[in-house]
Amino acid sequence: MDSASTIEIARTAMVLVLTVAGPMLIAGLIVGVLVGLLQALTQVQEMTLTFVPKLVVVGTVLLLSLPMIGHALSAFMERIADLIVAG
Repeated sequence: MDSASTIEIARTAMVLVLTVAGPMLIAGLIVGVLVGLLQALTQVQEMTLTFVPKLVVVGTVLLLSLPMIGHALSAFMERIADLIVAG
């Protein structure tokens, strides 16, 4: 295995991490901004008001994106297994 293929595997792994974590992070960001805006407009500064909606939305997005995550991880593992077999 040369350095070019190692760099390609590392790049693919970084894209995989973004693919797996990206939807949940984006959903958490959007909900956080909306709740923060709501808190600023109503002057309600309750800590659980920010935590609970983020938890619910991130959990929902996780459940909805599980098939995509499983497929991405499976494809990456198949590629790594093929590289191991090829030597």
